[in-house]
Amino acid sequence: MNSIKKTEMIGNEGMVLLDTIRRLNRRNAKDRLLKIIEKTHPADIAWVFRHLTPHERRHVFSVIAQTAQVGEIISELDRTIMLELVVDLTPLYLAGVVEGMSPDDAADFLEYLPDDFASQIRKLMGREDREEVEGLLQYGPETAGGRMSPDFLVLDDELSVDEAIKWVQENSEELEMAFYLYITHGDDGQLAGVLSLRELLTHKPYRQLKNIMNTNVIAVSTETDQEEAAHIVSQYNILAIPVVDSAYKLVGIITVDDIIDVIREEVTEDFLQLAGAGKDREILLKSTLDNAVTRAPWLFASWVGGVMAVLIINIFENELQQVLALAGFIPIVMGMGGNIGTQSSTIVVRGMATGRINLNELSKVVFKEMRVGLLLGTLYGVLLGGVAFFGFADSGKLGLVVGLSVLFAMTLAATVGTFVPLVLKRLDIDAAVATGPFVTTAIDIIGVSAYFLIAKFFLNL
Repeated sequence: MNSIKKTEMIGNEGMVLLDTIRRLNRRNAKDRLLKIIEKTHPADIAWVFRHLTPHERRHVFSVIAQTAQVGEIISELDRTIMLELVVDLTPLYLAGVVEGMSPDDAADFLEYLPDDFASQIRKLMGREDREEVEGLLQYGPETAGGRMSPDFLVLDDELSVDEAIKWVQENSEELEMAFYLYITHGDDGQLAGVLSLRELLTHKPYRQLKNIMNTNVIAVSTETDQEEAAHIVSQYNILAIPVVDSAYKLVGIITVDDIIDVIREEVTEDFLQLAGAGKDREILLKSTLDNAVTRAPWLFASWVGGVMAVLIINIFENELQQVLALAGFIPIVMGMGGNIGTQSSTIVVRGMATGRINLNELSKVVFKEMRVGLLLGTLYGVLLGGVAFFGFADSGKLGLVVGLSVLFAMTLAATVGTFVPLVLKRLDIDAAVATGPFVTTAIDIIGVSAYFLIAKFFLNL
């Protein structure tokens, strides 16, 4: 670790850093650029790279490649930018960089690279580092095993407090986190308990760890989904969570900094899918063509919905000609239904992600949102019906038609927006993919159909 103090960017400091790096890069002032990079936190350098042109990135990265920070900075870069920069580097050079990374960051880095390229790098790594990284690569990238670090404080339960303190003093600098001490039992390394560093220091030196440890350990398995692991850490307010294999052997830990990354990634994915923009978290860094290709399939559902709505309106063409005012309220009826449907689906998807919705009480959640839709539908139905009634005095029943249509559309939309994600979650399908344009499209089709049928009935068309 570089001894020079690193500072985090706050407020406008990031823009100042960006302008400084650009200016020094234009002047080819490599020595001054090197000093700036060494004094700056890797996360802030990664932020700067998002705003540089591809040419600027390559030139600045050639300077970074000369520093001991290169591994830390690579691990902070967005995947798209990282691949753009390392593709021209030699496997031999990258093998040295990977060996200097923490094992979990090294595994993530190799996971992103093309298989052949990553394989060449692994072959050139030292045996110990290679085996450690390959041990992590056997797990899925979005599982607890794929997220964990194998460097952690682990002690045998037969040790005394005094022996444990000496061991921590000699080894903690090389390991991931010294806040929690994980205790194992026997030669098989089974997780037996946990102690905080503070608890260790408050006990008598002669006491054995097995007599003072907390045996009620919150742990996850290597196959646990990363989102579930993040939820557990958040729920129990812990700084790290141990990861065990099928035999309950302690194999790693996930620390809170990785959990924060998981939460940020999962929330970003959920909201991109809710908006119908796919699930690529780095979509802003994609080219115009790639961005369009990613979003096109999701917009197809909206296109289908629009075509269906046009066909339905054409079916009721004669009714529209008799009461032209009907056409003016179509966007409002569809819009109110679509908006409340999106609200409900967003609330439900986030509620499931944070554990605030119990899937065993599905009907309770659906009926609650249905009542919300009914209440809001009544309110806005009365308001919009009043506008229609007083604005079109020659057709007094128009207000009733518009009001009932808004009531029906909003109640149905809230119900559908709640029901679909819940059912898909019960079927073990990603709930977020069912929302956005899909739910909105369904609501638009049903809403406009109901609008014309209500109008046909009450206006005797």
